[in-house]
Amino acid sequence: MGYLIKVSPQDIMASRFAISPLMVTKQALWLLSGRWEAGVWRSWVRQAREPYGRLLVERPGLGPMVRLFRERHYNIDFPAPPPDGVNTPFETELATVRATPSAQAHREITRNLEGMPRPTGAVLEVLFSPDVVELFADALEAVWTRIVSPIWPRVHAILERDVVQRAGRLATYGWAAALDDLSPRVRWRPEGVIEVTPAEQEVALEGRGLLFVPSPFVSGISSYLEHAWPYAISYPARGTGIPHETPDGLATLIGRTRARVLLELAVPATTSQLVRLLGLSLGTVGGHLAALRGAGLATANRVGRGVLYHRTALGDSLVSPSAPRS
Repeated sequence: MGYLIKVSPQDIMASRFAISPLMVTKQALWLLSGRWEAGVWRSWVRQAREPYGRLLVERPGLGPMVRLFRERHYNIDFPAPPPDGVNTPFETELATVRATPSAQAHREITRNLEGMPRPTGAVLEVLFSPDVVELFADALEAVWTRIVSPIWPRVHAILERDVVQRAGRLATYGWAAALDDLSPRVRWRPEGVIEVTPAEQEVALEGRGLLFVPSPFVSGISSYLEHAWPYAISYPARGTGIPHETPDGLATLIGRTRARVLLELAVPATTSQLVRLLGLSLGTVGGHLAALRGAGLATANRVGRGVLYHRTALGDSLVSPSAPRS
């Protein structure tokens, strides 16, 4: 569904960006279950399918939870509560899930099932059991521990990099700059409206602001504009599609590690973000950045207390045209 979201000046101050390891874990299940195309995560999904299959057997809540997934319709809220900030631990979010009253969970499940084919009796038994919250929470914890947490340092760096850049745009230049390239479905209208096409419903923020939640896995926009959640938009994080493998020609020219740094600079990043993205030491990253700047392939701009590095036009021209830029 699309929306016309009316924005007031107070909404700029109230809006914020957040990162949710629990939401990323739930979205990973959409890929692992085949509900979403794996895209740039195809190799990771292939590797994760075996542990995912084992968890379907070991965790009785996992299969029934995935059975509820559906596109363009209501999905239960309680397994992925709204995040509070950019560094909320998974354990903190999971504790919120475990605190969900079973009556609330059953109401959400009932709504989720409306219009869906009726599940088997065994699935319904889990969905409406008094322990469904714990069963779902145990399943999410296992998926996080065995499948998602090993890639979380890189994923968090991708999301953090996106958040820092977009939050800076919002504070400095306003909504139009913050929403630029968020999605082809989203645009800012000068009369103070965020349009999410196809616009079918009007919503006024009324000073509550918007929660922006980037994701490494989604390919489109998901809107959360019901009172059970803060008003929120989940969107694809920039930089997710940057390749892990370095083109041989570029690696031969400037070295494989330096080429990896240059590829990552398709999206501006700080030194510490590059350290987490690439798994390199601070000194190694700093040395390569200095070399790239000296060669005119990268430049730096101070943003607040930090320094953002990005490719120059010369650096862009050196990278293969086929390399993703966002």
